[in-house]
Amino acid sequence: MLARTAQARPALLSFLLGAVAATGLPPLDLWPVTLPCLAAWMWLVHDAPGLKPALLRGWLFGVGHFALALNWLQHPFIYQDAMPHWLGYLGVVLIAIYVALYPMLAAGLAWRFASSRSTGDAVTRPGPGYILVFGAAWIVTEWLRGTMLTGFPWNPLGAIWVPTIGIAWLAKWIGTYALSGLTVVLAGALLLPFRLRWAVPAFLAAGLAAVFCVLVAAPPRQIVRATDPLVRIVQTNLGEEERPTPDYPENNLRALEALGGAPGTHPRLIVWPEGALRFLVEDGYPPNYYYYRGAPLAIRHRIAAALGPNDLVLTGGNALQFDALGELKAGTNSIFALDAAGGIRARYDKAHLVPFGEYLPLRPLLTMFGLQRLVPGDLDFAAGPGPRTTALPGFGRIGMAVCYEIIFSGQVIDPAQRPSLIFNPSNDAWFGNWGPPQHLAQARLRAIEEGVPIIRSTPTGISAVIDADGRLLATIPLHMAGAIELPLPAAHAPTLFSRLGNWMALIVAGAMLFFAVAIRRAAR
Repeated sequence: MLARTAQARPALLSFLLGAVAATGLPPLDLWPVTLPCLAAWMWLVHDAPGLKPALLRGWLFGVGHFALALNWLQHPFIYQDAMPHWLGYLGVVLIAIYVALYPMLAAGLAWRFASSRSTGDAVTRPGPGYILVFGAAWIVTEWLRGTMLTGFPWNPLGAIWVPTIGIAWLAKWIGTYALSGLTVVLAGALLLPFRLRWAVPAFLAAGLAAVFCVLVAAPPRQIVRATDPLVRIVQTNLGEEERPTPDYPENNLRALEALGGAPGTHPRLIVWPEGALRFLVEDGYPPNYYYYRGAPLAIRHRIAAALGPNDLVLTGGNALQFDALGELKAGTNSIFALDAAGGIRARYDKAHLVPFGEYLPLRPLLTMFGLQRLVPGDLDFAAGPGPRTTALPGFGRIGMAVCYEIIFSGQVIDPAQRPSLIFNPSNDAWFGNWGPPQHLAQARLRAIEEGVPIIRSTPTGISAVIDADGRLLATIPLHMAGAIELPLPAAHAPTLFSRLGNWMALIVAGAMLFFAVAIRRAAR
């Protein structure tokens, strides 16, 4: 039946293969399903009678893949009454249509430069050269997806390996984009047994790779010392539907305080989610912008009263920006470091803002059609300067990445000062049940790539302590209130990827193309 469908309706089969391949991503994690789906799709692209059919098969695979994997994108529309909620489903389709352009481009490049139909070779089945070119094309196009039009690298293909942590550890050398390309090559290797002379080398290479990942790449477990400072993650489980209510700021702060734990002499880094503080905590704003007793100092002292002498709180919150005339012009999505004396030790402003979430592109035009940000409000956020490392006494150098920023491979570390820890406050209450595990998987990839532990705090889950090898030391599941208190994990020495960044993607893609050319010449 599959063969008949491939002959009669290859475009429809490409769409279905893309959707089924998405089940390898979180939360389903069915990666053994993804590989044969990729292999079958690569064969369909190879057998396309021309470039246009190859592009169409690539695009439809991407539409099916991303429509299923990104189904959670309809969820934020539930909380924005300025737009009809059904628009969320259209939004999923539109984003899938756009993001599918990148698999389409990869398919077109592979067909044009390596398919036997395009090169005029007598061989009609995919060979190793075609598979290697496809892997290289995937690396380049997935990197483009992460950078073009502000970038949207959500759900890289390499994320299917996060549950199989031994394979995911390859990212510490080559990064996520190259790991995705190797995934394509591995899937393509399933086609080689149809070419008997490649069967033994293919299975031998796969076996050696598995041994390397499981034995050689496996890092030792970290030793935790009793003198290490503690981190305490708080998850209140107050959903997004409660935020517009007038009692939410106070109720949320009380819930955060209730889960703060008992202070002691041991230093604790207490971390709260993105946007946890709904009160302004900085001084110097016009009085009418304060809505809690008229003074941010009262809030800071209230928080400080529950801290031990060496404790610090890292919390999401907001700051305001005014123009020269004193008019409010923008807000910021920020992290504040608050000490036991009620002082503000540091502030970080989110740099990589979410289009349609934290700002509305082409605002004058789009508002004419009734479109608004998914986050209610008419005031757009202003972007911060980019990754920054803050030294906090007793806790070392802390990097900051607010929510969405953690998904950008190679863009989460301050190159001038490597942190010993990354704090990633998020608000995944927007994302339904599929978004949070996908977000967590991408945070784990950043920990592996950079060799730096990551601390995630979200209001409704999934909050986690991730060690520098990407392993989960503790989590608070979805839709549960609770707290985690553990010693701070240690960072590793800089990884190869942390030194070279996404140049490694270019190096791996170049190596794949080199071997593809060498194999083709050897076959002549």
